[in-house]
Amino acid sequence: MTIGERIRKMRKEKGYSIMDIKEQTGLSKSTISEVENDKSNPTADTLQKIAKALDVTVDTFFKEDEELQQPVVEFTTPQEAMEFILKQPAIMGFGGFDVNKMRDEEVLDFANELLRQLQLLSYKYKK
Repeated sequence: MTIGERIRKMRKEKGYSIMDIKEQTGLSKSTISEVENDKSNPTADTLQKIAKALDVTVDTFFKEDEELQQPVVEFTTPQEAMEFILKQPAIMGFGGFDVNKMRDEEVLDFANELLRQLQLLSYKYKK
């Protein structure tokens, strides 16, 4: 199943029309249609907007059907999020920020977004 087919299937399973997704994402009807029909390669930003509207993570669009039943890994406590961030020295070096000065909510958001981006990258280079 292609990414577009998965998106269309998820949208229909949730009872959403293309217009519903358009309103939630700000994307044009034609953009959503082109993505669902595999007529264009969506940007990461487009995929994130659609994923948010469907209440899933972007990596869900890349999983095989049997994998879709597995829970999505996400950090739920600031402590586990902080531990993950601190184990990523390249991120800390390039970030130019002090994670110890971030609020708990910011730490969770940052770690979960970092995790989603790493999952997205893993699919790109998976062989």
